[in-house]
Amino acid sequence: MGRAVEETNRRMLRVRDTMDRDYAQPLDVPALARIAHVSQAHFTRTFRATFGETPHRYLQRRRVERAMFLLRETDRSVTDICYEVGFGSPATFSRTFHDIVGRPPRTYRKEREAAAPAAMGVPTCFTMAWTRPRA
Repeated sequence: MGRAVEETNRRMLRVRDTMDRDYAQPLDVPALARIAHVSQAHFTRTFRATFGETPHRYLQRRRVERAMFLLRETDRSVTDICYEVGFGSPATFSRTFHDIVGRPPRTYRKEREAAAPAAMGVPTCFTMAWTRPRA
């Protein structure tokens, strides 16, 4: 692997780490491209080539993963969770959640509540791997 490729990978990892850490903040392509020190178009192409999805889709998936956790582990309203994880509207949150998970947030929560007694004794690592959304 050449030095230029290593530097590009390092920059993309830096951006992905920022997205993982600050997922609830308003992150857009211009801001992320500045972190990577590249143009917006180059950033979007390179991110997709490196990670297999666009920066926007990656950020949405991270937000939905966090929302899944909050829906399972708290009694907070879906609307509160929507805003906490960085979505601007409940409609966008519900649509994106449904696209990624395959069902709306309220249905997901009801299914998790119904399955909770049955899940006793299942290792958390297995449950997390099994319920992780697919891209």
